[in-house]
Amino acid sequence: MIIKFETLIYALSRQFKKDIFYADCQTTQLQGGTVGNVYLITGNAETADGEKLPYRIVLKIQKKWERYGDPGSWRREYDLYASDLGATFSDTFRWPTCYHAEINADENEFQLWLEYIDGVTGLDLTGDMYELAALELGRYQGKLYLEQPAVLQSLNNLSHADLMKNTYLHYRSWPVVYNYIRSEDSELPQHLRQMLIDIDKHADEILARIERLPLVFCHRDFWVTNLIYADGKIALIDWDTSGWGYLGEDLASLIADESDINHMIEYYQRCVPAYYKGFSQYVDVSHIADNCVYEMILLVFGYRLVESYLYAEDDDEKTNQVLTLQKIYEMKAIPMQG
Repeated sequence: MIIKFETLIYALSRQFKKDIFYADCQTTQLQGGTVGNVYLITGNAETADGEKLPYRIVLKIQKKWERYGDPGSWRREYDLYASDLGATFSDTFRWPTCYHAEINADENEFQLWLEYIDGVTGLDLTGDMYELAALELGRYQGKLYLEQPAVLQSLNNLSHADLMKNTYLHYRSWPVVYNYIRSEDSELPQHLRQMLIDIDKHADEILARIERLPLVFCHRDFWVTNLIYADGKIALIDWDTSGWGYLGEDLASLIADESDINHMIEYYQRCVPAYYKGFSQYVDVSHIADNCVYEMILLVFGYRLVESYLYAEDDDEKTNQVLTLQKIYEMKAIPMQG
């Protein structure tokens, strides 16, 4: 990994709001893949008057690739950071500050130099932190829904409202998963297969109910590894799938996307009311009798979990997919109002 010294110095000068003229650096890869890498860069920066400042900064490098149904997603974070969206956040719910963003001449790769936020994330998040994340998300989306800031109308690279529906229909059209839950040879428990079959059977009616919910600005990847809790506040990373979605859509990810299986029911019971509490601070939701979060969880993750089950590398992974489906099944019996 070769770091451009001039770019590092510029980003650090923005971070510290001081003229940095020298910095050493060590690089640790946080995430890696064929189309993107994330690095933590650490070291000591030095100002012109000799002040030494230890630093941590994140470098995200993203190459062009095409996501099904959302071809512009690869560069969306760059576009969002280049916009005025940052002004819509609050002190208690925000994204990491971007100190420098650049895209290459061919427009097939960009870099973001981002604030490193030290906090609790992933499966280390507690139930209280989940609930706070849901509350703050609701407040943020409610405020934007009420105020309709001009920046939201000016953004032309956002995922579309029908992305959830189209992704579900794409999965449903895949014979591998569609036929498996209907096969006599399927090893999935019958009641879980029936749960998925019932969603397919009533999909048109379910989607129609969802589409009556308020259309809000969604993150669309609101799962535990993208959440950072620090000092009673929530930071949210990885905005590449964000765009227009329906009220509660992000809760599906928070509750069901590789969360703590043993606490999924608790998180469902706590996060849905917290989310609606936050949203209702700005928008009257008393007319919403059905929040559809349970159905959205199944639409987004039902067939994905079957896919993960079928391609699991070991029995433990298979068991986790079945347990997740079982927890979703149990949610249906829980009375839940927004």
